[in-house]
Amino acid sequence: MSSSSEPSSLTGKPTKALVPPGQCQFTDTFVAVPLLERTKVSETTSVFRFGLPDTSKPLNLSTCACILAKAHCKTPDEDDTTTEDVVRPYTPISTNAMVGCFDLLVKNYGEKARMSRHLHEMPLGETVEFKHIDFNVKIQAPLFSQKKTIVMLVGGTGITPMIQALHAILGDDTDTATATDTATQVIMLYGSQNSKDILGRQMVDKWAAEYPDRLKVVHVLSCEHTVEDSTWTGETGFIDREKCERYLPPPSMGDDLIIFMCGPPPMNNALCGPRDVKEVTGVLGEMGYGSEQVFKF
Repeated sequence: MSSSSEPSSLTGKPTKALVPPGQCQFTDTFVAVPLLERTKVSETTSVFRFGLPDTSKPLNLSTCACILAKAHCKTPDEDDTTTEDVVRPYTPISTNAMVGCFDLLVKNYGEKARMSRHLHEMPLGETVEFKHIDFNVKIQAPLFSQKKTIVMLVGGTGITPMIQALHAILGDDTDTATATDTATQVIMLYGSQNSKDILGRQMVDKWAAEYPDRLKVVHVLSCEHTVEDSTWTGETGFIDREKCERYLPPPSMGDDLIIFMCGPPPMNNALCGPRDVKEVTGVLGEMGYGSEQVFKF
């Protein structure tokens, strides 16, 4: 039976629990682990808690990095009876302070989706295979957390690597600083469809309230007009040049600034160019930000 109370990975304080690359329990060979809990946190999204091969140890995943999930999923055929192996990357929202298991925040994209639908429909106790490869290791803390300002441009499920990074930034007790101007400050522009389905909202809004001098979160909703009796008074539309000019520090900050870009391909293309192309184009390129200031997740 699925759980109904919010999991600790969406309610706890930021926790810095860093390990270097190369220590993850998952290696370059897929290993099956069981689904232990599934907690529904919105109409379309749940947190999935999976076991680990060695339940006496944490996942030991470096920050930032993701893992690959593989499962036999239904194909989007009309008869809905055939299956095939599907592999998808996921970034855990839990930290290495959690022993014996890890949490994934996953949105169900509906009948045409395969992995997300499979995870939401599979029974507890059934297994999913995971592995971790060198390519899954991204920009690492504490290197990025030494920057003066970190901007996070986020869309949808792109929030999960940012949660991972925020643990390393806000959970660093040595970076609280008596003078806040010396501590790393984070500006997050977070694009979602509507106020009822902002992934991880309870966590990022709570942290923004608890660390007001270090984290500013600006939600941008593209489809809030479809929500009946909405009382939303925040930003609407998309993360565009006008909003970037209003909220982002200037490119002249140089090495003191880094921008994390993590969203769906159309968002990436519009703001900074394709994820697999180092050159910065789109809105950020037009504004003068260079490739050394923008990291594409």
